Amino acid sequence: MKTRIQELRKQHKLSQEELANAVGVTRQTITSLECEKYTASLVLAYKIAKYFGLTIEEVFDFSEVEEI
Repeated sequence: MKTRIQELRKQHKLSQEELANAVGVTRQTITSLECEKYTASLVLAYKIAKYFGLTIEEVFDFSEVEEI
């Protein structure tokens, strides 16, 4: 799933480690999210969006998610 995490992190001059600590995950998790190798849980997506003051939809691109 595509995200704006890297873009937002750079705008706020945050390292992956700093963002990871702020939302309670490892730096490797942030790396995996940015490289689209991992999809965030709903709780993690909420924490990341809330950290940046955005909605989940503003951070994560759901356009490629299949409909049920």
